[in-house]
Amino acid sequence: MIKLSKNLKKLSALLLGAVLMAGLAMPAGAQINSVSELLDKVRRDAQTTKAENDKRVREFRSRANEQTAKLNSARAELRALETQVRNVERKFDANEAVIANLDGQLNSALGEFRDVFGLARSKAGEFKATLDSSLISAQYPGRTDVLGKIANSKALPSSDELNKIWQLMLEEIQAQREVTAFDANVGNSANPGESMNLTRVGPFNVFTTAGGEFLEYKNSKEPGVLPLTYLGKQPPKAIGKAAKAVLNAGPSELVFGPVDPTRGSLLKALERVPDRKERVDQGGPIGKIILGVLLVGGIFGILNIVRLFLVSSAVRAQKKKAQPSKSNPLGRVMMAYDGVKNKDEEVIELKLDEAILQESPKLEFGLNLLKLGAAIAPLLGLLGTVTGMIKTFQAMMIYGAGDPQLMAGGISEALVTTMLGLIAAIPLLVLHSFCSSLARGVQGTLEEQSAGIVARHVEARRG
Repeated sequence: MIKLSKNLKKLSALLLGAVLMAGLAMPAGAQINSVSELLDKVRRDAQTTKAENDKRVREFRSRANEQTAKLNSARAELRALETQVRNVERKFDANEAVIANLDGQLNSALGEFRDVFGLARSKAGEFKATLDSSLISAQYPGRTDVLGKIANSKALPSSDELNKIWQLMLEEIQAQREVTAFDANVGNSANPGESMNLTRVGPFNVFTTAGGEFLEYKNSKEPGVLPLTYLGKQPPKAIGKAAKAVLNAGPSELVFGPVDPTRGSLLKALERVPDRKERVDQGGPIGKIILGVLLVGGIFGILNIVRLFLVSSAVRAQKKKAQPSKSNPLGRVMMAYDGVKNKDEEVIELKLDEAILQESPKLEFGLNLLKLGAAIAPLLGLLGTVTGMIKTFQAMMIYGAGDPQLMAGGISEALVTTMLGLIAAIPLLVLHSFCSSLARGVQGTLEEQSAGIVARHVEARRG
């Protein structure tokens, strides 16, 4: 009894909790205030759910006949298709037997010629592959269709088809010795649909007749892809000049022309040869700094040479004049003598030495800067070498030494910066030498004229 009362209490608590939850979940006007109202609502909901389930069961049973009819129709269609497949298989097997019988009759009829025609098919296929990769096929598209027909056909080739094999061989031999012009479309031109006039040098090279620009030949099997395209990068000027010599040559004139014995591979490899700008770019930022030093030092050195040359000319002109001028160093030295010519010899010498010393910094202006640039340039090249080798070792540490292209960037920077450093240092040293020579020449002239002035002064005083 005690246990039953405990269970009733638990059930009452649960019902009360459910009532409270239902009351909270319902709108304010639909709250349940007693257990009896809750039981009535549960019964009503159960009756509504049962009615809906009964309706679904009736609908499903009403459609059961329809589903059964569809299933039977699908099974009948499957049996018909299976029957059709068996009929086709029997017909296929029968055709295979007929073909095998006909092949046997053909082989018997061929006799000793069976190997001959088999060899003809084989050689036609090999020769087709050769012609498809030949540059001459760009001038004669579709010439290998008959060879493909012979190679892929099980029927006996006709006499005309067999003659076509050796005729194509002779035509290929003849075309290999020709330098001829023809019209064809170029895939990556501005207007691929418009044909261009091209010049072919045997099976080796093809370039445009208008500008001597080289083309690449790739016989793609994809439809609509043109076999001729411009090279990604034209070869050096010497090769282009040779192509233009061929274009400008007369019918019987002998000229040196471009011949690629690899039939395109060598010209394609030349695309990877860097030009001057690409080579400088390989030097990285340090290479650009070296070129900046060369540019600034070169401009300053040339201007300094021009200045010293003009000063030297003015000094030579002043030597021929008795009247001093402030516009040149010798004139200013002579004016310094005029200011102290009534003094003693020692004073005059000191005054002239002072005037020469005042002119020397002007003459030597910029020489130390040129010397500094000539010294910095190779040091920057050495710095680029060190940084390039560091990049190379880092690439080797990360990727290993199996792929040289991964190390090429660092090695290029190392070598190019060294080269640029030497290229910058040599002309800067030459400019420094010229400037120093001109400055020393002017200084020597000033000292010589100063000594002459003192000597003439002493002679004039001592009579």
